[in-house]
Amino acid sequence: MKIILRVLAACSIAAVPGLPAYAADTYPAKPIRLIVPFPPGGAPDTFSREIAQQLSRDLKWTIVVDNRPGAGGNLGVEAAAKASPDGYTLVFGQTSNLAINPSLYKKLPYDPAKDLTPIGLIASAPLAIVANNSSPYKNLTDVLAAAKAKPGTVTFGTPGNGTVAHLAMELLQKQVGVKMQHIPYKGASQALTDVLSGQVEIYIGSVPTVMGQIKMGKLRGIAVTSGKRSPQLPNTPTVAEAGVKQFEADTWFGLLAPAGTPAPIVARLNAELNRVLQVPAVRSKIEAEGGQVLGGSSAAFAGLLQKDLARWRVVVSDSGATID
Repeated sequence: MKIILRVLAACSIAAVPGLPAYAADTYPAKPIRLIVPFPPGGAPDTFSREIAQQLSRDLKWTIVVDNRPGAGGNLGVEAAAKASPDGYTLVFGQTSNLAINPSLYKKLPYDPAKDLTPIGLIASAPLAIVANNSSPYKNLTDVLAAAKAKPGTVTFGTPGNGTVAHLAMELLQKQVGVKMQHIPYKGASQALTDVLSGQVEIYIGSVPTVMGQIKMGKLRGIAVTSGKRSPQLPNTPTVAEAGVKQFEADTWFGLLAPAGTPAPIVARLNAELNRVLQVPAVRSKIEAEGGQVLGGSSAAFAGLLQKDLARWRVVVSDSGATID
């Protein structure tokens, strides 16, 4: 019976291009650690656990989710970058800790382009710009007109200095040629409280953090930063629809391994990730958190990372944002 099972396993792995037969019997031979560089409960944790659970159900793999929050995600990514490149340590990465932090932090203990191997993209998610429902700003055109008329007086809140939300607004201001006043918070909760009370005029953050208040009629959706409208906020136009052409500032999420992880293992993980992302329950979970399922090749992910490292480097420099 054991011989038959081994033959069947080898046949299933052979379907993955470029994967040698020896990998069928050797990987994975022990539990896989998936580092999530953020606390439990947010979108990164939700996405990671859903994918890990589906892989475990389908393949009987043991995947241990290891939350390593701290320093804007840097601690968890550093742990993965310095781990043995044997396929038994993976990390959940996103725009902030991979494409922005290398420019934002003066000293970063890892180089995402050199110390990590992209496996595959998981999802992307837009940001939403919102205002109090009683605000005079009915749309993005109103906001930008006010910013042009009185430079530096329109206030916008974000979940923090140097976040994707902050830098997306810096990018928008640069592209349009206006200046607004940034009010950074430590997370979304207090920022939204201040928008609802009228102390801050607009807020930009993830779709799930504002979706409920929009549906209750307390917040007004001004715009989303994706190329297409968010399925969760179908009545909120994109920034491009509001007249700022070719503007797009999504945040993306992906799976990576330490640099030097054997190509056959990367290929196997990529194939399984793409398969799992087609499972309806997984897609529904990601979409419920405001994400759009992506998938794709390791090479495509690597290309996006290189592109966004260069893109956000300019935005960070122009904004003057920095973290010691």
